[in-house]
Amino acid sequence: MAERTTDLLNALAEEDVDVRRIAALFAEHGETDPDLTSEDVGALREVAVELRHVLAAPTLDQAAQRVNALLARETHPLRLSDHGGTHPWHLHVDSDDEAPWDEWFVASTSLFLVRLISERRRRPGGVCAAHACDRVFVDTAHGGTRRFCSRRCATRARVAAHRRDRA
Repeated sequence: MAERTTDLLNALAEEDVDVRRIAALFAEHGETDPDLTSEDVGALREVAVELRHVLAAPTLDQAAQRVNALLARETHPLRLSDHGGTHPWHLHVDSDDEAPWDEWFVASTSLFLVRLISERRRRPGGVCAAHACDRVFVDTAHGGTRRFCSRRCATRARVAAHRRDRA
């Protein structure tokens, strides 16, 4: 769920994102034959901005307030679904099994972020601290708070700091 969230949020933030790329990401993360339109991707981009705001919140309280606002506006009563017997039983908070992609994405991702916040009692993620990187990440680490979207960005930031210190 963390990888799906970050992969989709980061891809949807790109200027030149297209339907095929988003459909491929959905398929990569377990959705069978995602039939997306350019309108679906446009709607997904809109909710992705709001989900990014949850991850970018500077404090736990602000992250909780932001995700609560999404839950109040976007979710429906909790239910179990097996999609007519084609999937194992799992939780849904969207309107029905045929809900639009953006409704499903914001509802399921909000439910995931709520679980992270309530179980871990810290911000669920963040925006990469590396210079010129605006990718978001979900923090599922058990140790300290994560600051970078990847090891590559963390290494690049450490090398840049080391070079600044030596100069």
